[in-house]
Amino acid sequence: MRTPALVLFILMYVLIVAMPKRRVWTACGCAVLFLVLGILPLGQLPSAINWNVLMMISGTMLIVDYFIDSLMPNKIAEFLLDHSKNVMMVTIYMSLFAGVISAFIDNVATVLMVAPVGLAICKKLGISPIPMILSIAVSSNLQGAATLVGDTTSILLGDYAGMDFTSFFWMKGRPGMFFATELGAVATVPIMMILFRKDREPVSNEEHTAVRDMMPTVMLLAMVALLIGASFIEDKPDVTNGLICLVLALLTMAIDYLRKKDSASFLRAFKSVDVETLLLLTALFVVIGGVTAVGIIDEFASLIVSVGGNNIFLLYTIIVWGSVAISAFVDNIPYVATMLPVLSGVTRQLGIEPYLLYFGLLIGATLGGNLTPIGASANITAMGMLRKEGHDAGFKDFFRIGIPFTLTAVAAGYLFVWIFWR
Repeated sequence: MRTPALVLFILMYVLIVAMPKRRVWTACGCAVLFLVLGILPLGQLPSAINWNVLMMISGTMLIVDYFIDSLMPNKIAEFLLDHSKNVMMVTIYMSLFAGVISAFIDNVATVLMVAPVGLAICKKLGISPIPMILSIAVSSNLQGAATLVGDTTSILLGDYAGMDFTSFFWMKGRPGMFFATELGAVATVPIMMILFRKDREPVSNEEHTAVRDMMPTVMLLAMVALLIGASFIEDKPDVTNGLICLVLALLTMAIDYLRKKDSASFLRAFKSVDVETLLLLTALFVVIGGVTAVGIIDEFASLIVSVGGNNIFLLYTIIVWGSVAISAFVDNIPYVATMLPVLSGVTRQLGIEPYLLYFGLLIGATLGGNLTPIGASANITAMGMLRKEGHDAGFKDFFRIGIPFTLTAVAAGYLFVWIFWR
């Protein structure tokens, strides 16, 4: 079954790259064929699907919808505007704000909540919103790797490597991905100051948003607190983090409905769940389970080892910068999901800890999407919002911001991880 599995796997990737809008159907079709052909036996299906990841993503999406609807993000953005002297500082503050939010909330959701504020500011000042909105999108991608719940790729890594919320901050006596990511974020500030050095128009804020409901903010903070608390529980069930996110989400929905008796917000929250992402991940779990079962993952790992040899630095460099190049054009979710078991096999063959390569993969794959406007969903969302407002941002506009952001942030994280995890 190895040959048909490999052919189907390659065909799936080719079709995902060629037809990104059909990626869910492509992955699901491949998963069905894997089951029908017996590449993955039906008896192994329940264990192949990562229920913890699916529950974490679903629960986070639901709570975030209520958080956005409460207008709390707008209130925070107004605070930043009040403390900005000019357009350059507004752009920098809004970008950093988007990054901080993105460390805990999906990148696309971050753009959807922060970009409208940026558009309103630019419209008020009579300036082009393209630089600010693209900076917000790029920054949201940048910091998605900072925490366990910041991005789907982080959730995948955390679950696969048995990492908890605190592991992204400190693990095995060493600083984790949070510090590598934040170092990259700080390194982009001088880049923004150079890019937007001419934007010195003064700004002011006359609007004062009233937060509709504090409950979603409390629930979001509770989710973070409980994930941190669960990090200290030994031998806990594999689905603990997923249950925390999902139970809190359902509790948020129940409390909101009992207080307001508003079925519309209840239905809106359900519609906010990105079913396509969940289906894509489910299908990928099946496909990866199949190629692992027939030994393809082990063979791929052996190939990487033969290329890198025993030179760990070369291998690490290939993983980081290769992931940047690939993720500029290929969706990073299927890429990371595929590479995690490969890197596990590589480090097992070399007899080393896997974390250096795991973190290198996350840095390259998460930040690599910033090289092009089609490399990440947040970038596509931002470009669509600009187009809807009558601003046609092209590849040149994006490259002006995306390339220096990406190279600076990746280089900072690349060096940080090598220094502390080699």
